[in-house]
Amino acid sequence: MAKSTEIRESRKATLIGKTAGWLMRGLCATLRFEYLDRCGIGKRGTFPGPVIYCLWHNRIFTVPAAWRKLCGADRRAVVLTSASHDGAMLARAVGVFGIGAVRGSSSRRGVAALVALRKAMREGLDICLTPDGPRGPRYVLQPGAVKLAEAGRAPIIPVHVEFSSAWKLKSWDRFHVPKPFSKVRVIFDEALAVPAELSESEFEEWRLRIESVLRAGAEDFTEEA
Repeated sequence: MAKSTEIRESRKATLIGKTAGWLMRGLCATLRFEYLDRCGIGKRGTFPGPVIYCLWHNRIFTVPAAWRKLCGADRRAVVLTSASHDGAMLARAVGVFGIGAVRGSSSRRGVAALVALRKAMREGLDICLTPDGPRGPRYVLQPGAVKLAEAGRAPIIPVHVEFSSAWKLKSWDRFHVPKPFSKVRVIFDEALAVPAELSESEFEEWRLRIESVLRAGAEDFTEEA
């Protein structure tokens, strides 16, 4: 039985991940992107230090391409992926876009992942989190994002993705895959500065605030509510 601290890797996961990454790049090349940069992340010098991008797990498909187009020339980033084989595939997929990966999650290697993310931030790298992943519940923000922002003194930038036409997979998160030649709007929302040394009640207030902002940008959440 695999230990809970084990990072899972395999040649199969590597191959599938890299193939998926290039398929993502190919599909994204057909899309009509629209960018709404409310926080100014695409302008050099707006954020001299690292930032934390937060988006729902089911919206991640187009974000590596959008980030690379908008600010990838001036910024470096890593994404948190799970320590499972699925996480290995995602790590290889985003690597195609020049994005690194830190392996771990709330269910496996959580503390080690948090330490690695803080180290990456000290080295000047942006962090990308899907705070309802890797297993859900969908559209529920886990506390790790708030802890990292509080400890690292880095602003959180909510990222929303809107699809004119997309397939929704029958996974726990209803993962969205845009249809070729469709329109995709990627919104980098206003930055949220989480204060340091929050009390327990203040921490929960910030968690709910960030969750509310992300939910407001998810059209299917609004439809289901």
